[in-house]
Amino acid sequence: MSDEIILVNMNDDEIGCCEKMEAHRIPALHRAFSVFLYKKEGGKLYMMLQKRAEGKYHSGGLWTNACCSHPRKGETLAEAVPRRMTEELGITADVEEEFSFTYFHRFSEGCAEFEYDHVFSGKWEGEVRPNPEEISQVAWMEFSDIGQKMMAQPDSFSPWFMIAAPKVMAVLRDREQ
Repeated sequence: MSDEIILVNMNDDEIGCCEKMEAHRIPALHRAFSVFLYKKEGGKLYMMLQKRAEGKYHSGGLWTNACCSHPRKGETLAEAVPRRMTEELGITADVEEEFSFTYFHRFSEGCAEFEYDHVFSGKWEGEVRPNPEEISQVAWMEFSDIGQKMMAQPDSFSPWFMIAAPKVMAVLRDREQ
């Protein structure tokens, strides 16, 4: 079964649908979301990172936020976000939208991401059950360590994480002070 995803304009207005792999081949601007999960321990903030499974069609083996995907044709973000958290992590968590941004990145594998990305965050302190087809590893990392690793090894992170993570960490630091 192929997934049809939602094509949008630069204002995130729906303008059509396209099969997921075709949207990444063309590339066509489409709606996406990124979920950042965090916890606070001992006065420090930690973010859940996932290492994408090697077999993913792009960015395999790269570290990124807890969950990322696309709503399907006819699906709202409110429906898609918990669906994918369940499919990728085996959990449902309360999350809220923080901001959105548009980005373009061409991959060497002959596909590109051109996304209008809605960024969500939420607290999570329980266990996760990562789907090995999606995720090869999960780790909790302290915010300052993430920033240092992003500076030292930017190629070990997904392109959308490099854009969104600093903004998410700033929002969460302000909120949790």
